[in-house]
Amino acid sequence: MENQLILNGTTVANDVKEKLKVRVEQLLQSGLVPCLATILVGDDPSSETYVRMKGNACKKLGIESKRIHLPEETTTEELLAVIHSLNEDRSVHGILLQHPVPKQIDERKCFEAIDIEKDVDGVTSLGYGQTALGFGMYPSCTPAAIITIMDYYGIDAKGKHVVVVGRSPILGKPVSALLLNRNATVTTCHSYTHNLPEIVALADIVVAAVGKPNFIQGEWLKEGAVVLDAGYNKGNIGDVDYEACLKKASAITPVPGGVGPVTISMLLKHTTEAAEKGLKLRNEKVSQ
Repeated sequence: MENQLILNGTTVANDVKEKLKVRVEQLLQSGLVPCLATILVGDDPSSETYVRMKGNACKKLGIESKRIHLPEETTTEELLAVIHSLNEDRSVHGILLQHPVPKQIDERKCFEAIDIEKDVDGVTSLGYGQTALGFGMYPSCTPAAIITIMDYYGIDAKGKHVVVVGRSPILGKPVSALLLNRNATVTTCHSYTHNLPEIVALADIVVAAVGKPNFIQGEWLKEGAVVLDAGYNKGNIGDVDYEACLKKASAITPVPGGVGPVTISMLLKHTTEAAEKGLKLRNEKVSQ
């Protein structure tokens, strides 16, 4: 298809961060330093890279990055103790527990322990429920990134048929809810879905969130569909066959440089918002 729109996530992320600079500067001038605490358990190289990238992004914006690195043999109880300590620490505004954690840890129990006011990565069931009902403070960062990209490029979901391929609790399910709240007709597909190519062919907008490289084929797409690829697989490969889908899509996110950079900017945005709420509470207490 001619005149495809490449949805450049780096451009969107830079726009988000430029707007955040002013807000962070205002917080710093008020004597409050926004702080994101990241917890890494074990020595998974990919997780270490992700945590480092998030920390660097924080520092560039003036957000303090507090990194907690726990050993591989950490127990659920030990991790819960760290989370509870961070919940009580007023200098910490956001908490991120890097996924995945070692197998002996009850990851869901640890996610649930994060204070809803500090759940800037949108991993708690309470946060998910509030997002689904339309009043969540901090949606999961990748779904929030997808919505932000759509807004930046003027892609309206209203009345459109959106097919989301994937139903993970921090991506497929919450992005389906966010799009439903924007008056899209949403079909959420998964590993038990029959006739997936035929369903994708009905979509005005396709969200690929399945975690399989080059999974969505170009021949599945309706001519002129919008493709939002939230996949990131080994070798910098997305969940869609980019070259093949490019021929059919009216707009598409590349991998890398699509949803990924915006996801990190959403984490910064949510941490800044949590810090702003902290400042408001502090000022209210002073005035009482």
